[in-house]
Amino acid sequence: MDKQSLAKTTKDILNKYNIKLNKNLGQNYLIDRNKRDQIIDFGNITKEDIVLEIGPGIGTLTCELASKAKKVIAIEQDPTIFDILKERLENENITNVELINDDALNVDFPEFNKIISNLPYQISSPITFKFLEYDFDTAILMYQKEFANRMKGKVGTKDYSRLSAMLYFKCEVELLTNVSAESFIPKPKVDSTVIKLSPKIPEFKGELSNLAISEINEDDFRLYSKFTKALFQHKNKKARNALIDSRHEVSSLDKKEFKNKLNSITSTKINDLLSERVLKISPENILFLSKQLDPILN
Repeated sequence: MDKQSLAKTTKDILNKYNIKLNKNLGQNYLIDRNKRDQIIDFGNITKEDIVLEIGPGIGTLTCELASKAKKVIAIEQDPTIFDILKERLENENITNVELINDDALNVDFPEFNKIISNLPYQISSPITFKFLEYDFDTAILMYQKEFANRMKGKVGTKDYSRLSAMLYFKCEVELLTNVSAESFIPKPKVDSTVIKLSPKIPEFKGELSNLAISEINEDDFRLYSKFTKALFQHKNKKARNALIDSRHEVSSLDKKEFKNKLNSITSTKINDLLSERVLKISPENILFLSKQLDPILN
């Protein structure tokens, strides 16, 4: 019955405004009240919290979040949906939601401390990388199941990716619950997973523990980010070839100069890593490589 009531509310609003949802834009609306409430409960929201929501749609999460939080910042790109949500908030006398009609990838986020969102799936990757640029206490986010698995990808597995390497130093990633495709309208082709991101200070092992690094500062992470992007564009290649093919990400040298610089390296440790397939290089060793190679290549 609960599921039906949220489904009916959603359908009534869509019918009232003659809205046809576009699956290609990631407009899949949650209609399972139990899952909606579970997602919000995972956030442990108090009246001290300012919650960021990306892609609020018609307010399925927004209205409930607003009842628990100090404030909700909701960023909706679709101007028609934005107007519907604005009217709904006014009708329900909800006054602690700051609505922003813009592309979440292009706007600077106002101050917040928690993120709770059923994300538009087509921006899952870039919006997650953008979250990593901000300080927050916790994030409860819904992704396609396959994407969520890649967030926890282990070194050497098919799920190991730029995404998992980037998250490795920044956040603990916890898979909380799966959400069936039946829980949405229109029904997507795949199931979803709710994850929790908790920022962390990384512990360093192996080679890096000898470099007297206690944590990655912003410059280190920017450097690491550049090399990670370059390497994972060719994750099945050896690191040396991956870097040569994506050299524009990490250096302004032309191909010949770049190769000459790499070939001039005498360190056994660095050469061993450059001969390894990207898929098998740990985040610690990618950071090690980035810190060692950047002065050589620039």
